[in-house]
Amino acid sequence: MRISTRERRARLGVRHRLAVKAGTPEEVAAAVVALHGTDPATVFLSAGARLMAPGPEPVERALYAEHTLVRMTGMRRTVFVVPAELVPVVHHSTMPAIARRERASMLKALAPGGWDEAWFKDVEASVLRILAESGDQTAAGLGVLEPRLREQVRVAVGKPYEGVVSVGSRLLPLMAMDGLLVRRARVSGTWVSGTHYWALAQEPAQWTADEARAELVARWLAAFGPGTEADLKWWTGWTLKDVRGALAGTGAVAVELDGGGTGYVLPDDLPRDQEAGEPWAALLPALDPTPMGWQERDWYLPGEHRAELFDRSGNVGPTVWWDGRVVGGWAQRRDGEIVWRLLENVGADAKAAIETEAALLASWVGEVRVTPRFRTPLERALSAP
Repeated sequence: MRISTRERRARLGVRHRLAVKAGTPEEVAAAVVALHGTDPATVFLSAGARLMAPGPEPVERALYAEHTLVRMTGMRRTVFVVPAELVPVVHHSTMPAIARRERASMLKALAPGGWDEAWFKDVEASVLRILAESGDQTAAGLGVLEPRLREQVRVAVGKPYEGVVSVGSRLLPLMAMDGLLVRRARVSGTWVSGTHYWALAQEPAQWTADEARAELVARWLAAFGPGTEADLKWWTGWTLKDVRGALAGTGAVAVELDGGGTGYVLPDDLPRDQEAGEPWAALLPALDPTPMGWQERDWYLPGEHRAELFDRSGNVGPTVWWDGRVVGGWAQRRDGEIVWRLLENVGADAKAAIETEAALLASWVGEVRVTPRFRTPLERALSAP
């Protein structure tokens, strides 16, 4: 069985809510499994590109008032925003192993300061007690209430990246990886602010690692399938053995992809040569989950565009899409203007649709200025005065 590139692009538009808009941020997050949250602005811009009524208010409500979306560390030690019901799946599929490695690394790095595991466990218990008694706190606030978090240590001595860090800067994120803490409402500023309160996490429902990995892969296949083993290994950060075990756990079916190679889909998601609907345009932000969803990208992102649209670490910048493929990039200038550049000829209809999307984006972003955390060549060029 074969799934054509045309069908893959049609699936992408519909399933990622780019061709058919969503009503709520919760629907958006579920459609792409998880929104990238390393850069706080990405969450709002990714949701806005997919909502019928875009704007920061519904996303802030879901994140900070109703907690139907949760910011957490997940696959590849990346910060994601996921639907609340998916938190235990993401946690048990991935985080225990990462947390163990991170704890060993932290203890090794901070051992020269005389701190051992028993000391860290005592500080952790103190942090949990403080949050239970006083409510959500910033990292700075926790440092006042638990001064040991402010203690400094020099790490990577003798290496080019040698530096001084606080105990809290390593311990609080580790406690989040262990499922003990979550990042809640932003402290101040606009929705692009990266300073948040720390809060106690709800104890996640229990899943075995195998069950959680199979469930997460099933969600990924429903949103991103067909995908290859390499795609899944890259997206999850798991070993190839774990990826294959999870695929087997879903009953995934192998299909042939245009250009060669084997992809996988869920058993009830077989090729149907889906007809594309009306063509669609989108301006997606840096680190958006759609372009970051696959490792093998030739079917939607021509190789000649990548040097302009990615940084040296493989982070995608803001992209312009036309009907299931990347055709350019965009940026916001200091005066707020949304500017974009095409990297190929797409015709007058596409240009008009892209211009409409750019105007819509500018209308709801308003006075806020967005600078991606990871800058790419085209974004830098477009945003320059």
